[in-house]
Amino acid sequence: MRLIIPFVLLMLTPLISPALLRASDELPVAASSPTVDVILDRAISQNLIAGGVVVIGNRDGIISTSARGQLNPAAGSPQLDERTVFDVASLTKVIATTPAVMKLVDEGRINLTDPLSRWFPEFADAQITILHLLTHTSGLEDVTVSSEQSMQSAVSKAAAQQPRPGNHFRYADINFILLGEVVQRVSGETLDQFCQEEIYRPLGTRETMFLPPADPAFSIAPTSGFSAGIVQDPNARRLGGVAGHAGLFSSAYDLSRYARLILGGGVLDDRRVLSEQVVAQMTTPYLCNDGRVLRGLGWDMQSAFSAPKGSYFSGASFGHTGYSGSSIWIDPQQDLFVIMLTRRVNYRDTRSFNQLRRDISTFAVADLKMPDLVAGLTEQWEQAAVSAKAVKVAAPVKVASSGARKLVAKAQTRLKFQSRAHHRSARAERALAKAGAGRRVARLTPRVAKAETCKTTPSKKSRVLAKR
Repeated sequence: MRLIIPFVLLMLTPLISPALLRASDELPVAASSPTVDVILDRAISQNLIAGGVVVIGNRDGIISTSARGQLNPAAGSPQLDERTVFDVASLTKVIATTPAVMKLVDEGRINLTDPLSRWFPEFADAQITILHLLTHTSGLEDVTVSSEQSMQSAVSKAAAQQPRPGNHFRYADINFILLGEVVQRVSGETLDQFCQEEIYRPLGTRETMFLPPADPAFSIAPTSGFSAGIVQDPNARRLGGVAGHAGLFSSAYDLSRYARLILGGGVLDDRRVLSEQVVAQMTTPYLCNDGRVLRGLGWDMQSAFSAPKGSYFSGASFGHTGYSGSSIWIDPQQDLFVIMLTRRVNYRDTRSFNQLRRDISTFAVADLKMPDLVAGLTEQWEQAAVSAKAVKVAAPVKVASSGARKLVAKAQTRLKFQSRAHHRSARAERALAKAGAGRRVARLTPRVAKAETCKTTPSKKSRVLAKR
């Protein structure tokens, strides 16, 4: 079910300063978002998820945690919380592989412009670079990895495609499968070993790892159809559970520490884990598909996969999603992040699931920035089971000042004139969702495919850092 945000909230957002709760890194976190609780409950009732955890925070720590559902279907199963470990699926790309690659770049062991053929002679004629892989502009399409000689089969199948890099954005796991192998061939360590030593141990993320142990004390949520601790992605399983595109397990708490690290420019708890230049490079926007798609290095910024961006994250924000029902979105401009991990049940209704991601982020930000307004509407949302009709117009909304009341009236008037544009936007979103992922999105613009290039538009900050 699509939730429609009261337009009055959108109008008032720039005028109301953030009233964030005191962030805390200590557990348990008592604060929770009533609105997010309702949205999670609604998703459970719709059988989209069996449970989920949402953590909201800033660079200082966790602001609020909402958790609904049990660890597994068994009677007496413990409740999910911010320490529950989930298969984070494609978040592996930005929580493991991207920082690992950028660590090697920072150390001068590789360059973004290095050809892939430097490590894989099979790509001698492809002219694919590390940058192409990080931005999904290599032209490669996904492959099915063989059970025997899995990595070699992935390389051979990918090289046989004769891709044309640099033309347009096409999301494909093979890009990060190759990057994970690059990390091993350059460092001499497997991806999981490198990440543990260089990122997770210094960061203090004890629940983030590949191949989690079968320990009853280790609370792991199962993914649909698989036992707890077994990666859902078939290619990741064939690659031994350690791969550049999937295979990582983590908790919302650990992911919050990683998000805080990024917001802190590579520093957390007075300890530097990533250089400031690496963080700036990862989050510099690259324009692809004639500017219709924005990507960072690994990170998504604006594309068909940007549902967790919601309505209130700024244009400087970035994030990623995972097939298992995970997502992370970070906004350095507002000093804010939202993390969602779920026990996903429905994998067919991608439209509703993306709407869940969108609603979580939108209401989480609104809850923090406009607590009084949102509190006044929460009871209506609960009574209506998050009904679109109940929240379409914020009436009546109690606002203290006459000036604010005038703004509300003006916003509601403008809402009438915005309805047509809103419906056009909704139709466009549905068209993108129906078109599907990666290569199908590219087919939407076949006439400009040959002319499309991926250009970097570095921020002023990153240009200064690059000169150092």
